Amino acid sequence: MEIKELGGLLLPRRPDGNKSDFGHALLIAGSYGMAGASVLAGRACLRSGVGKLSMHIPRCNNDIVQLAVPEAVVRHDSAESPCFSAVPPLQGYDAVAAGPGLGQQDSTAMALEGLLEALRDVGDVPVVLDADALNLLARHPGLWALLPPDAILTPHLGEFARLLHRPLPSLVCDAALQGRLAADLARERRVTVVLKGHGTRIFSPDGREDCCPWGNDGMATAGSGDVLTGIILGLLAQGHRSFEAACLGVALHALSGDAAAGRMGHHALIASDLIECMPMAFRQIVG
Repeated sequence: MEIKELGGLLLPRRPDGNKSDFGHALLIAGSYGMAGASVLAGRACLRSGVGKLSMHIPRCNNDIVQLAVPEAVVRHDSAESPCFSAVPPLQGYDAVAAGPGLGQQDSTAMALEGLLEALRDVGDVPVVLDADALNLLARHPGLWALLPPDAILTPHLGEFARLLHRPLPSLVCDAALQGRLAADLARERRVTVVLKGHGTRIFSPDGREDCCPWGNDGMATAGSGDVLTGIILGLLAQGHRSFEAACLGVALHALSGDAAAGRMGHHALIASDLIECMPMAFRQIVG
């Protein structure tokens, strides 16, 4: 997809709009020792143009998140647990994301099951699953049946191999096989698959595909995927459909990475730099 096409996908913003007009996102993220993942995803979501962000986190991460993401509304897990263990009320949200820094405890697996069931009951609330949510999906195959229609999955190659229960070495050097398997997964499970890596590819349930021509090796750094999850969540909450939100989110993420590499170089780039450079990526797409 070219820059001018991306500009055409962006939804117009009302000059007289207020925060209620630009969506309310819910991010479920973090566990003890992994507050940073929720911070990165939350800050990226806010930079995406969303009107309001609520973050559901373990109480032990409260001080970190309150200080690092002051624009977000913070909700605590109901139990005194170091990880996600209780499903929050879902009414009033326009999109939900779960996964960054979540952990893979049994209580989190049960909570993820409850979240997916609740999303199916609420209906029409798009969801992004990333990181440990994908690892739990791989470990508990019964969760597949609970995925809402048009859910977005954002695996890197290692997570993708675990989802398919295939050995990673069989996929590493075969881009064509990766593409066929990702397209099959998207079609069979009725999900949008974002296969992250060099030349990130997006696959829709109805057979559409897109490949991102931007990005650089400096983005191969811890937390980069959390930033992408936050961006896609924010775009979904603003009203973008799943495939378009994924394509736009991947492009904004990559263009932010290129802008950051231009300022800091490839070696020194960290995930927070992507968030700081998102305004430049938006200007490039809009302009």
